[in-house]
Amino acid sequence: MIARLRGRLDGIEEDHAVVDVGGVGYLVVCSTRTLAALPRPGEAVDLLIDTQVREESITLYGFRHASERAWFRLLQTVQGVGARVALGLLSVLPPDQLAQAIVAQDRAALTRASGVGPRLAGRIASELKDRLGGLALGLVGLAGAPAAALNATAADAVSALVNLGYGRTEAHAAIAKAAVTLGQGAALDALIRTGLQELASLNPPSAQRP
Repeated sequence: MIARLRGRLDGIEEDHAVVDVGGVGYLVVCSTRTLAALPRPGEAVDLLIDTQVREESITLYGFRHASERAWFRLLQTVQGVGARVALGLLSVLPPDQLAQAIVAQDRAALTRASGVGPRLAGRIASELKDRLGGLALGLVGLAGAPAAALNATAADAVSALVNLGYGRTEAHAAIAKAAVTLGQGAALDALIRTGLQELASLNPPSAQRP
């Protein structure tokens, strides 16, 4: 079973790359995000591989980082999510944003991926929320604590920011960070104010509105 390929990039097509390893060209299917980050043809390339063996074919899926491969495998544990859909999700959402979207139950963010409708997005969000484990550790760096720990007041603050035009994922992360900063028992207006300050430090509100 192939787990890693190191060689020279032979070429890039719409949904795959060809990696030359010792004169043998391996076709590796990748997300659009991974393909965009590859070097120019002829240069060295190093990809982690997930090998899927089917009765009629053997397919290699390539990733630049272990977190991407882990998410690729985790996503496929959800009924209705195959390799192509999993790659579609990783094409529009890198692992850290994917974790945030699932913890925030941001189904709209998930439907940005090809092949993911509202029903499948809801299934992904609900089934994976409690199974993230180490894959969601990136949220700690953003919020100081798992975002899923928001209480009712903080949840209301998230809704307020969403009503102002911010995305649910970014609003959830901002309020989670505000809750850590202000401590337990923080008032709703204080959470909203601090959450807005956090969002303003990243992007102006106008950039987040339709």
